Amino acid sequence: MALNLPAIGQPAPDFTALNQKEEEVTLSQLKGKKVVLYFYPKAMTPGCTVQACGLRDTQAELNKRNVVVLGLSPDAPKRLQKFIDRDELNFDLLSDEDHAIAELYGVWDMKKFMGREFMGVHRLTFIVDEEGTLVHIMEKVKTKSHHDDLLAVLDAL
Repeated sequence: MALNLPAIGQPAPDFTALNQKEEEVTLSQLKGKKVVLYFYPKAMTPGCTVQACGLRDTQAELNKRNVVVLGLSPDAPKRLQKFIDRDELNFDLLSDEDHAIAELYGVWDMKKFMGREFMGVHRLTFIVDEEGTLVHIMEKVKTKSHHDDLLAVLDAL
């Protein structure tokens, strides 16, 4: 299954979304920093928790690299705040309830799980440089090593 992803080397598709505090976050307003956009299916599920906690625990390393992390899922802001509170996450989670941003980035597509097919968010990570250009897409994301894999990619860019 091929996802229709945005092109590397082009400006990252801009968007505005509400974070866990129901504050607007706009991608283009983060120029000057690298932005890691990671899409995940659902807050507080086992794999998504492992992935988020790995990013939480490498926040100092990400800060040294001038990186802002934004997690995106179809969850409502209240659920995102619960996720942050429960796991002491130290970065913003964005609500994409109508999955418009996931569609913009090509990660809303057919999924298979336990013999069922359904539409959902594919777990991918996009890296945007300081000028707002999409510079890398991590398509094979492993929740347990995502943070280490991400640091390796950032250092290689």
